[in-house]
Amino acid sequence: MSNQRVLHICRAEKFIPPFIDLVQANFDPALHEFVIFGDHEKFSSEGRPSVHRVGKGFVEKTAAKARLIVQMHRADRIILHGMFTRAVTKMLFLMPWLLKKTYWFIWGNDLYGKRDANSKPGLKDFSRRFVIRHMGHLVTHVPGDIELAREWYGAEGKAHHCLMYTSNLFSDSGVGERTTDFVEVQVGNSSDPSNNHLEIFEKLASLPANNFRVLAPLSYGNQQHALRVISEGKKLFGDRFVPLIDFLPLAQYQEFLAMIDVAIFNHNRQQGLGNLISLLGMGKKVYLRRGISTTSLLDSLDIEWFDVEKIDLSPMPEVSRESNMQRVRQVFSKPNLIAQLDDLFKG
Repeated sequence: MSNQRVLHICRAEKFIPPFIDLVQANFDPALHEFVIFGDHEKFSSEGRPSVHRVGKGFVEKTAAKARLIVQMHRADRIILHGMFTRAVTKMLFLMPWLLKKTYWFIWGNDLYGKRDANSKPGLKDFSRRFVIRHMGHLVTHVPGDIELAREWYGAEGKAHHCLMYTSNLFSDSGVGERTTDFVEVQVGNSSDPSNNHLEIFEKLASLPANNFRVLAPLSYGNQQHALRVISEGKKLFGDRFVPLIDFLPLAQYQEFLAMIDVAIFNHNRQQGLGNLISLLGMGKKVYLRRGISTTSLLDSLDIEWFDVEKIDLSPMPEVSRESNMQRVRQVFSKPNLIAQLDDLFKG
């Protein structure tokens, strides 16, 4: 195990508290500090040692930023969990000597969501582009995202493969008993518009069969868009449309995924990989949009997926189902994640 001091800079999200627990259970907690920005009530990290939560008040924020500068210089490794905090990006821009020991855990939206291919980079974006270009290390479980970071931003950092979070592991919750005669179809993984729900709704509504229900997880993301999705879903499918608007604990969400027969993810970028891994590991039939980095990853692992342009609700071939289940359980495992993190922490 490493004896390097590691500083984790995070935005409060659902997978950060389990990540902290994993690190503190498998590595020396004294060597890992966590600084967390964002909504501490919704995604609480309370009660965990070496965790500094940045408050909302001006004085609290100012004190936290001053302390963070000291922590960044003192650390042997800086792990940036997503690039969402503008203040941290500015610090790294103004102190570029820190970038060589900084590891960017790429989340997806921090790579895709901040880029407008049709516009020239403005003054605001300049510091962000500089930081990405000179970042010492790029970390992801999707190799295609590294390629895009290099293509779009000229990123020069060393690439590292890592599953990053427990949400990207396969967890076998067991397949629940069927409660209906419907084919249960999951559309998307959140209320983010990038799910492109409405396009899939139209495809499903045009199918000759109507022996299916549409289930859409909408508790996470853009709530304005969620209302639009619910309205359209009810209009097209009536009682056969089931929106999930409440945030479910992980165990309950795994039970929900276990009852799904077919999952359709129409994202135009890498997103929702934790959902995909769980579904594929349970032997579910998964549809994806062709040409995104997620499909390249699955192809490299010999995991079979289906094209959203050719949707049917027939059962998945048993040979493909068994092969997917075996491959996912081999690759997306907790021991693999711990070993990968150990390599990163050693540097």
